[in-house]
Amino acid sequence: MPDACARETVNSPKGLIFDIKRFAINDGPGIRTAFFLKGCPLECLWCHNPEGIAPAPEILYDSRFCIRCGACVTECTEGAHSISAAGHLYDRRLCRGCGACARRCPSQALRLVGREMAAAELIEIALRDRPFYTRTGGGITLSGGEPMMQAAFVLEVLTAARVERLHTCVDTSGFAPWPDFARVLRYVDLFLYDLKDTDARRHQANTGVDPSLILANLRQLDQAGANLTLRCPIIPGVNDNEEHFRELSRLWKSLATAPVMEILPHHKMGEAKRERIGKTSAGAPFPQADPHSAQGWAERLRTLGVTRVELNLSHLQ
Repeated sequence: MPDACARETVNSPKGLIFDIKRFAINDGPGIRTAFFLKGCPLECLWCHNPEGIAPAPEILYDSRFCIRCGACVTECTEGAHSISAAGHLYDRRLCRGCGACARRCPSQALRLVGREMAAAELIEIALRDRPFYTRTGGGITLSGGEPMMQAAFVLEVLTAARVERLHTCVDTSGFAPWPDFARVLRYVDLFLYDLKDTDARRHQANTGVDPSLILANLRQLDQAGANLTLRCPIIPGVNDNEEHFRELSRLWKSLATAPVMEILPHHKMGEAKRERIGKTSAGAPFPQADPHSAQGWAERLRTLGVTRVELNLSHLQ
């Protein structure tokens, strides 16, 4: 008969992870290990991690690396791959995301994104870098996708991290039931809280969801005294306007915790990944922000009374 520890391991939830970034410096304070959880209820048209939206494993295909060897055709039992004089055809409608083709692909033109992992596996990876956390004030970050879509697993990871005294961040869109946030609140040292837009119509049109739940959860976290950083993506031609900046200022002034407001100018790094995941028709490309404009956005917020503004230009350099 298995002992209690073994039973706990068997019954513990597993998470679906699509990326792990060690030595991350833009996912919270210090040097961090960022774990990206797959699945998101939003479908932002400018998403930088489109491979994190679907809550199931799927295949990234990069035609530049395909050598037309036919290994995927042989391996796929669903007939999703074919090779002809025109090249390699990948029919995603037939794919069930098993990853067999990616495992056989010698050139890595095909890659499976999304694998199940236990909380203990994540902590084991994180502990390898504990000396860097100690020196820099770093720790672990759970990002996505939307990590709160896997709330039971997030709680498992955070409680294990607390045992190891690791600093914890949760990078969230805020679109999740409040009881899920309430359960993890005591184990989160910092919420990186996204604010996509302050205009409800634009928010619905560009992300697929109404922002009312996001704003309600933000206010409840603020009232609970949570440590927050507001992350505000600014998309040229969408929300780089005076109305949005004024609303951001009003919202910030209404929060008791006076959180840092981090401005994230839009970059185009997600577009190539969108093509590789088969989402080319999801939305028109948005122009990349330029550093000079971004500096102006940050300064405008300061003049509107937001005293804790930070500008993240890391992806524009």
